[in-house]
Amino acid sequence: MILKGGVRTMFIQVQETPNPNSMKFVPGVQVLEHGTVNFASAQSAYPSPLARIDGVTGVMLGPDFITVTKVGGKDDDDVNWPVLKPDIFASIMDFFASNVPILTENQPASDTAIDEDDDETVAMIKELLDTRIRPTVQEDGGDIIFKGFQDGIVKLKLQNGIENMMQFYVPEVVAVEQVSKWSGKPL
Repeated sequence: MILKGGVRTMFIQVQETPNPNSMKFVPGVQVLEHGTVNFASAQSAYPSPLARIDGVTGVMLGPDFITVTKVGGKDDDDVNWPVLKPDIFASIMDFFASNVPILTENQPASDTAIDEDDDETVAMIKELLDTRIRPTVQEDGGDIIFKGFQDGIVKLKLQNGIENMMQFYVPEVVAVEQVSKWSGKPL
């Protein structure tokens, strides 16, 4: 989709993600300066006018992308991408044409910014997350947030659509939980 206003042209790329209920929109301009911000519902989207898009259940803003998650399930034909995309394109283009800040409150600090208190190991972990791991996860419309490193364990918060994808394909799934250690035997 192309926006023409004055001398500015915006081309928004659309990329599918592994989650069929999520789609990644890449506007070709910076969205956030650092990290990601995830709005799991319209009610939580108050800090960002861009995240208030009708017909979706969640919006994740990243450095150069916007991942939109729609309502849906295997048999849900009421909300589909061909119907939603024009509204999403219009919302994104209207937002960038308005020149209002992406977040109406202060942007969160980057979780992987190297602090002077960080030791060499933590600095290496943060650099690896920023340069190799985060870009790969963001390709699929998600993100990883560094929470800490203690006693040899890296603590991360995963932001992705695994639960939505599981529930789409297997309606009996009610939740997905991360386990830290697994014996290899079914629970």
